[in-house]
Amino acid sequence: MLNTFYKGFKSGTDIRGVALEGVKGQEINLTDEVVASMARGFVLWLSDKVQKKPSELKISIGRDSRVSGPRIAKAVSEAMRDAGVYVLDCSLASTPSMFMTTVDLGCDGAVQITASHHPFNRNGLKFFTRGGGLEGSDIEAILEHAQNGDSPEKAEGKIEQVDYMSSYCEHLKDIIKKGVNSENYDKPLEGFKIVVDAGNGVGGFYAGVLEDLGADTTGSRYLDPDGMFPNHVPNPENKEAMASICEAVRESKADMGVIFDTDVDRGGAVDKSGNEINRNRLVALAAAIALEGNEGGTIVTDSITSSGLKEFIEKDLGGKHYRYRRGYKNVIDKGLELNAQGINCPLAIETSGHAAMRENYFLDDGAYLCTKIIIKMAQLKKQGKEIESITASLKEAKEEAEIRFEITESDFRACGERIINDLTSYAEKTEGWLLANDNREGVRVSFGKNDGDGWFLLRLSVHDPIMPLNIESDSEGGVELIKSKLYEFLKTTSGLKI
Repeated sequence: MLNTFYKGFKSGTDIRGVALEGVKGQEINLTDEVVASMARGFVLWLSDKVQKKPSELKISIGRDSRVSGPRIAKAVSEAMRDAGVYVLDCSLASTPSMFMTTVDLGCDGAVQITASHHPFNRNGLKFFTRGGGLEGSDIEAILEHAQNGDSPEKAEGKIEQVDYMSSYCEHLKDIIKKGVNSENYDKPLEGFKIVVDAGNGVGGFYAGVLEDLGADTTGSRYLDPDGMFPNHVPNPENKEAMASICEAVRESKADMGVIFDTDVDRGGAVDKSGNEINRNRLVALAAAIALEGNEGGTIVTDSITSSGLKEFIEKDLGGKHYRYRRGYKNVIDKGLELNAQGINCPLAIETSGHAAMRENYFLDDGAYLCTKIIIKMAQLKKQGKEIESITASLKEAKEEAEIRFEITESDFRACGERIINDLTSYAEKTEGWLLANDNREGVRVSFGKNDGDGWFLLRLSVHDPIMPLNIESDSEGGVELIKSKLYEFLKTTSGLKI
């Protein structure tokens, strides 16, 4: 069992903590020694997983642009070297590229130093094997080793500096060349203007990929790594970040814009008119691309996708929509599971921008997603069409809202599950409330035109003592009407701050 200190580092399938001073009330807990203990824990876990001695392991280490990255990477590298591990130091790198070192460089495991889109003072560790990212139970096992002070025998390993990002970029270029297959094969993006917003994370490399293929990237923003993130949060879900890339497209009259989170495992896009291709629209576009050659295939998404998206996937694209739970690893694991059962599932995608394609190891890679979108844009251009034509029939809600209710009881999971069970019973016996027959998380209820013309989903947060509520409506004033209906139930509950 993890104690309170080490339990606090577990964030789903990642390790996260405070690595820098600067935020009131948040003291540093990712010290060099704590980080080293986690690194030793991963060595022990991986050694057992692949049945090799620690001295026989090869592990790559990369980091995003956070200020604390070099310190943490040094602590991890040295702890592993002292356990006899052959360490490949990839320095500044994207998270997906670190998984790819297990494919291309024969690494037994990989570590990325990142905290995704979280504030500058935080950092963490994300782990991979050749089978993909770790599960939550694996993270607990690593943290238990760290908590117990478990350590491999001392041995002399080595640290080697490796520039893997260059190889990763060449891989992306090859994909675009083959996908576009233009007369000028080596410059397939000549004549296109594409701007990139990296938000001062590590995604600035993508502008170089596009330039080498002939694209004009002038007007791109915040390509230089800066771990203090002075311009905006690097997060495609952030309104300020999306406003930035939309503005960049309009100002530079670009054909497309792309945006990444800090470590590039998520991406988003903007069409030539400066309109977002994000959330449901991004899922719709990715689904259309993934279902080419996979007719009738199943698309796995998270639980908060819109009713219009389901209709688009099933009626317009002829696919099947499998609405699952929040959490990108949940969605990816379900995609893997369906394929193992013989169900054709080419894509698992979360509305946050985590998109994992079967053709790419079910790896959530923002750069790979944007690469596929850019290829499609170039292909359509030859036909005199624009990228937005693919999703033109997607019905989008007129109104939407998200409210996050705090759970006040100490056993927040039990409290949340009780409320979900009670709400399910309430919905079943309340006239005009239609429970979704394909819901796999929380309670999703739809309403007719006179009762709100939309739906709500109340669920329990994956990690926190929170119950998020998502509401969408196809009519003006519908969200307020649905909220008022749900409030009649919520005011009878206990343990929820409403």
